[in-house]
Amino acid sequence: MTMRTERDSMGALEVPEEALYGAQTQRAINNFQVSNTPMPCAFIHAVARIKLAAARTNGQLGLLDQPRAEAIEKAAQAVIDGQHDDHFPIDVFQTGSGTSTNMNVNEVLARLACREGVEVTPNDHVNMGQSSNDVIPTAIHLSAAIAVTQSLRPALVNLQATIDRRAEELAQVVKTGRTHLMDAMPLRMDQELGAWSSQVGQAIERFDSAMQRLCRLAQGGTAVGTGINAPEGFAELMAKDLSQQTGLTLVPNNSFFASLASQDAAVELSGQLKGFACVVMKIANDLRWMNSGPLAGLGEIELEALQPGSSIMPGKVNPVIPESAAQAAAQVIGLDTAISVAGQSGNFQLNVMLPLVAYNLLTSITLMSNTARLLGERAIATFKVREDNLQGPLARNPILVTALNGVIGYNAAAAVAKKAYQAGRPIIDVAEEETDLDRATLERLLDPVVLTHGGVPE
Repeated sequence: MTMRTERDSMGALEVPEEALYGAQTQRAINNFQVSNTPMPCAFIHAVARIKLAAARTNGQLGLLDQPRAEAIEKAAQAVIDGQHDDHFPIDVFQTGSGTSTNMNVNEVLARLACREGVEVTPNDHVNMGQSSNDVIPTAIHLSAAIAVTQSLRPALVNLQATIDRRAEELAQVVKTGRTHLMDAMPLRMDQELGAWSSQVGQAIERFDSAMQRLCRLAQGGTAVGTGINAPEGFAELMAKDLSQQTGLTLVPNNSFFASLASQDAAVELSGQLKGFACVVMKIANDLRWMNSGPLAGLGEIELEALQPGSSIMPGKVNPVIPESAAQAAAQVIGLDTAISVAGQSGNFQLNVMLPLVAYNLLTSITLMSNTARLLGERAIATFKVREDNLQGPLARNPILVTALNGVIGYNAAAAVAKKAYQAGRPIIDVAEEETDLDRATLERLLDPVVLTHGGVPE
């Protein structure tokens, strides 16, 4: 590999000739060979947006001459567009402030800007008015807010719409309800799917609430929250520029000290992602149980056959999308624990687990966005109902006798249920034999469709 010599405040260092980064990035590459996992591109792009906004702001304030400002802007836009993603290789598990990643971006932008025929340095020009200590927390909020707005929320909205559409289609399908995995009173499939829709809808509400805190930025706090070396009005201009770039409503936080020392908004968002992961796990497991069989299980629905299910059993088809969803949900729940630990790692004026928060938060958003899309498109939208498997157990369900409690009493109803279950006979036949109620009355009282509307049978 052809190398070139780069220098920073610690001295000279060999860097690959084709690399856009410089000595500080190379030191981080050498020091942090931990996971071979670089920071997410979405996070790097958010840092580049901050640098673009800073170049414009510093130019507007007369602190950076226009040729340099424009060169940095052009370089930053190229990074935002994903043209140089391979030049940000620093491991997630790096210095806790994310200084290495901030300098990685500074060095790449400086080198790209120099190609425009102006002298641009990483620290004095690209990093002007900033510190890693406010850039990285701002990038966490910014990248997460963009991902929630552009990926997660649309995926959840589409998932809820798919559930609602299927619920409307299946509004006349009645099935046996289950509590404790045991037979319970009947319900309609639109009621069962309606619960999923409500869960998703409430998750959207919680994400919308969390976004209010996520859109408050640390930028302007610089080193410790005092705003040293940031000119007056810098924070407000930065927030305005970033809002224009993204379409988000971004504002400076009311306490830069809190923004640097804590990651409360990220912890909150992670908690909401964990909450939605629980929703995903519930829906995925319901689909798996309803699809189980097809002969020896419940067999209430048939999921779309997407791939062979076994390397040894021909013809076997498995519920692969719900299984994938459940694994993604479990991962998000685990990532939330790591974010919670990282969130309380603020020592005095700085949290020192920022790269971990950034990586896990964006990973969780990606997992839940893609999982919501797949659940909707490849499982819920396409499953078929096996009504023959629903109606037989429904007719024999001894729990239907609950509707007779108010007429014959609990103990008498329990005796009817027990006899019907032991004999494997429809509850209505046994009730006709064991009570003085005529067939027409029993048909009215035990009608599963009527029972799904609740209330006291008349």
